[in-house]
Amino acid sequence: MNRESKLLLSKACDSLITCVEFFNRPSDRGRSTSSLILLDHSFEMLLKAAILHRGGRIRERRAKQTIGFDACVRRALSDANIKFLNDEQALLLQCINGLRDAAQHHLLDISETQLYMQAQSGVTLFRDLLKSVFDESLYDLMPARVLPVSTTPPTDLATLFESEVSEIKKLLGPGKRRRLEAEARLRPLAILNSTISGQKDQPTSADLAKVGEQLLSGTAWQDVFKGASAIEMTAQGSGPSLALRFTKKEGIPIQVVPEGTPGASVVAVKRVNELDYYSLGATDLSKKLGLSINKIVAVVDYLNLRQDPDCYREIKIGRSVFKRYSAKALERLQACLKKTTLESIWEARKKTA
Repeated sequence: MNRESKLLLSKACDSLITCVEFFNRPSDRGRSTSSLILLDHSFEMLLKAAILHRGGRIRERRAKQTIGFDACVRRALSDANIKFLNDEQALLLQCINGLRDAAQHHLLDISETQLYMQAQSGVTLFRDLLKSVFDESLYDLMPARVLPVSTTPPTDLATLFESEVSEIKKLLGPGKRRRLEAEARLRPLAILNSTISGQKDQPTSADLAKVGEQLLSGTAWQDVFKGASAIEMTAQGSGPSLALRFTKKEGIPIQVVPEGTPGASVVAVKRVNELDYYSLGATDLSKKLGLSINKIVAVVDYLNLRQDPDCYREIKIGRSVFKRYSAKALERLQACLKKTTLESIWEARKKTA
């Protein structure tokens, strides 16, 4: 690891530990805002350290400043040479960043349950990336006792949203005149939902008012927050080994947009950039390897490449589905054909047919 990457990683760990300290402090004054700011900062430093460690750059040519949070996530998600994030991890990072933005620049009333969910999911992701990119254990860099602690840990996203919606309806009830408080309580839910749906802009007061009207009219939260209803939380382990992660249900609804589209999230843009990463079709592989498409498919199945997200992806644009392979898939095919004969691959294929 080079010196700059090492220093950035150390800074990331400092911010994460301080974030957990603020989260676990007995006083609530400034606690949620400080926790979100520090959690966001820890990930920006971690992403930059990881990009450098993978041989990438965190400065554009002639730029005085390093790249920002979104650019870090985009490179870690879409750059074939340094890729180390998946969709769910990128969505969590953007959600944390969106919540930090709202907490730092405006009003954000985030419930204890949702704050815990973000903090614990953040520690889990930090631990995952530290291991996958640097092959280091979080326990070697921070005490095993350091962990977000909550007296009301969330059970699942559905319960969280139902509880939050109930409280928001009370604030918006007749004669309450607590619109600002209701908006501040709605904002973290709207940020989570819009991030998952592929939007990056902060919700406006008009947006939040419309959401509040829908909820008061009796519309189910699943219909109001359609993005959030497409994911769930999964928990593994307990104590210092507790892991909390976002996972897909039936697939996250992401709109495909060109890069530079105002308000689009990194993952929404990534679906277009994926065509650069997964740049090869079966015909391209056939030409490069000098084999028929049937033989190419046989070797692909022999290596189970279509089960490896780094090698294969079906990309849907509109009503069309494109079956695409990456440069890494080509490398694995070439390596396989140097060691294994086509005859043995055909024989193995016949046995499993």
